[in-house]
Amino acid sequence: MGWITEDLIRRNAEHNDCVIFSLEELSLHQQEIERLEHIDKWCRDLKILYLQNNLIGKIENVSKLKKLEYLNLALNNIEKIENLEDVIY
Repeated sequence: MGWITEDLIRRNAEHNDCVIFSLEELSLHQQEIERLEHIDKWCRDLKILYLQNNLIGKIENVSKLKKLEYLNLALNNIEKIENLEDVIY
């Protein structure tokens, strides 16, 4: 797969009646995702994001998720971390 798409988010938001704009928790583990992109466009209220067991090589674009409280990136291919200055307290 490689990419986070609106359809992928919608399919994993069944507990929120597939409404993604008000989604607060999202689990996208084991989806072969390679990049963190565009989540902030569809899920502005996201507080919890599970992305473990994917193929993510770089942590990026996390600071765009302004309400994020918990992020699980365990068991990925992370080699680079970018733009977390505003996220880490």
